[in-house]
Amino acid sequence: MRLLRTLPAPRLLILIAAVVALVTAGAVVGVAASTGSGAKPSPKPLADAIHDALTAPKPAGVTARVTFTNNLLPSGALFGNVGSALLSGASGRLWLTNDGRGRIELQSDAGDVQIVWNKTAASVYDASSNTAYKLALPATKEGNRGTGTPPTVAQISAFVAKLARHVDVSGANPMSVAGRPAYGASLSPKEIGSLLGSVRLAWDAQHGVPLSAGVYAKGSSSPALKLSVTHISYGSVTSSNVDVSPPAGAKVVDLGTLTGKSGRDKAKSKPVTGLDAVRAAAGFDVVAPDKIGGLQRTTTVLVGGKQVLLVYGEGPGAIVVAQRKADTAQPRGGLLTALPQVSLGGVTGHELTTQLGTLIEWQRGGVTFVLAGSVPSAMAETAARDVR
Repeated sequence: MRLLRTLPAPRLLILIAAVVALVTAGAVVGVAASTGSGAKPSPKPLADAIHDALTAPKPAGVTARVTFTNNLLPSGALFGNVGSALLSGASGRLWLTNDGRGRIELQSDAGDVQIVWNKTAASVYDASSNTAYKLALPATKEGNRGTGTPPTVAQISAFVAKLARHVDVSGANPMSVAGRPAYGASLSPKEIGSLLGSVRLAWDAQHGVPLSAGVYAKGSSSPALKLSVTHISYGSVTSSNVDVSPPAGAKVVDLGTLTGKSGRDKAKSKPVTGLDAVRAAAGFDVVAPDKIGGLQRTTTVLVGGKQVLLVYGEGPGAIVVAQRKADTAQPRGGLLTALPQVSLGGVTGHELTTQLGTLIEWQRGGVTFVLAGSVPSAMAETAARDVR
């Protein structure tokens, strides 16, 4: 995964947006529904609606039209003339087979994007740069696939009750989405400090298919990120719709594997926890104040033997600080040098501000720091200055 840390900022952000679209698509079309009359379903408790969705039968395949909305990243010429359907938002088509293969094709004036995946690999082709990003997926145990028993209504009710201690959980709201009778629900953090307003999901009432998934910033009625189905049907999907390769001549960037390690390697490099143990094993001077931005340090862990992760606070309003030895092969400033500069008490950082949070990167004493949280830029900057 070293290449992920060395991609230019525009390409890294395109890849992040692609992963968001791919993950959301997995939720949106995990099961499929035919087009319908659009009538709203009868009201029912949330636990019952979820249980019915989880026990719905899987179709032979999915064909859908989708719309991807991206209001997350700052508008304007932040990255010059960089354009992509994943950065500007787009509409397109989606195909999914019942054996784990799929494809999303997004089209916009900013540049088309094609996301293709199967059980072992995924790729994102960005026409604006004629670049294909390839990622190997971790192996799964086929013997465990599809053998689990769905939770009962009582178990779902108990889980929702526990969840409600930390977030406001809506009921199952009857609605019509993409011509289908559907239920919608939302989760909203109870915590005041977070910029995250809600996560909203709508699913087909008869077949359990999620038809829309969106993330909203606090106080905003427009989604920061959303993938929604505008028309959907189910039935067999031919291999030609999902087995698609990037154009000949496209630049190929190999991102390695999603986990970055084999199972044997992971067993040898279990995370080190606790400040004293982490400092002894890190191989560089770890900066870990007890508090930053008024938040208490709650977690200290060394991941992969190279990167220290510190968590301050809890829940959606927590702030994460990552530290690792600076890459001497990279220009000073790291992967976000295209972003606006911010003064951090003697050093210069680069800051990305979005509706949902803030990310700041800087270097000091041969160490690269990355601070991120669903907090306003002023709080993130104060926290970054406290890391000393």
